Amino acid sequence: MGIFDFLKKKELNTIEKLNSDLENCTKSKIEKEKALEKYSSIQNLEDEKTIISSQIEKQTVEFQELNEKYIKARETYEKLKNDISIFENNLELSEFGVYEPIYDFEKSDNFREEQNKIIAIQKLMIKEGTAAVCNTNWTIDGSLTKGKASTTKFIKLILRAFNGEADSLIAKVKWNNVNQIKERLKKGFITLNKLGEGQTVEISKSYFDLKMKELVLEYEYQAKKQQEKEELRALQEELREDEKARREYEKAQKDAEKEEAYYLKILEKVKKDFNEKNGNPEELQNKIIELEKELEEARLKKERALSMAQQTKRGHVYIISNIGSFGENVFKIGMTRRLEPMDRIKELGDASVPFRFDIHALIYSDEARTLEYELHKAFAEKALNLFNFRKEFFNVTLEEIENKIKELGFLAEFTSEPEAMEYKETIAIKNNLDIKLEERETLESKFPEFLI
Repeated sequence: MGIFDFLKKKELNTIEKLNSDLENCTKSKIEKEKALEKYSSIQNLEDEKTIISSQIEKQTVEFQELNEKYIKARETYEKLKNDISIFENNLELSEFGVYEPIYDFEKSDNFREEQNKIIAIQKLMIKEGTAAVCNTNWTIDGSLTKGKASTTKFIKLILRAFNGEADSLIAKVKWNNVNQIKERLKKGFITLNKLGEGQTVEISKSYFDLKMKELVLEYEYQAKKQQEKEELRALQEELREDEKARREYEKAQKDAEKEEAYYLKILEKVKKDFNEKNGNPEELQNKIIELEKELEEARLKKERALSMAQQTKRGHVYIISNIGSFGENVFKIGMTRRLEPMDRIKELGDASVPFRFDIHALIYSDEARTLEYELHKAFAEKALNLFNFRKEFFNVTLEEIENKIKELGFLAEFTSEPEAMEYKETIAIKNNLDIKLEERETLESKFPEFLI
């Protein structure tokens, strides 16, 4: 290789190296730019993150402030709502809870007597100056006498206002507002005592408690009077039932006596014909046997009617339902002393309910009242009316009733599926009407030209 070739090769190597270095530099520059872009992007994200964090922190503070304002506003709202509600008369009973009786007197008159005692104590407190008191010995123009006279007038004024409001509230108390009225009385007591703060005059807590007792006694007196009316109504209904039963027994007894006399008279005549051989002896003998049998049945009817009339515990316990009126698994458990218990069940299905009752069981017993009582007691918590247990309707299954009757040692045949004929027929008629209406609407939509 000549010197020229050597130098040329070296020059080419140098050029290749320079090209390689240039290419590497270009790559490095591109990577550097990418790195710078990436760094710049990360830096921007960090800046954004810082800004967002700052905004979140700011919004968190604002949210906490708003939440605190909301809580305070909510407390104010609830307080105002409660203050307003005690002066509204259209609230549900649940707004103030179920009233829990305090007194347990046997008769309504006992509540009045206790109330009069409470009123007498109130009058005594007013007379002795303990119903409302002033905690400061005021003077007017340096005179204690004038100050005392002014204080006495103010006490009379504030007591008159409280007593007037209390009397008005007590006159309005009834079963569905007693707790509400108590709150209103308490509110009036607090409001008037706040008005008296400037004069350091206040109605005493003991006087307020007496007014509250007077209010409670008024309510419980009214409730007891209503209960006594319900009991009297139930007793009258029971007496009417017993009277109907008594008339039925008397009628059955008289009818049986007539039958007995009738068969006895014919029997005597047939026996006379038989003895005097006036007719076919065999036919007469058969007639005598038949008449003696009918005479015995008439006597048994008379004895049964007499026995039923004499024993008030005897009767029929009935288990009936009315799904059209009350729905599934609602049964009336009652008792009747009627000679024909179906008459009583038919009466229950009169105009007061839209459908007739279905009978699931009819149990005759010498201890019918005891059986009815035990069943009512067993299912007391499942009564539809938990206020008036004389309504005798219970939300139970027929199986539960049947098991309880067996447990009590009584035998009875049950009809599990209610016939509910009127109800089922009504449903069928309604469904048929709905189908016809739907068909008519379809035809009208398809052929509007035929509409009149």
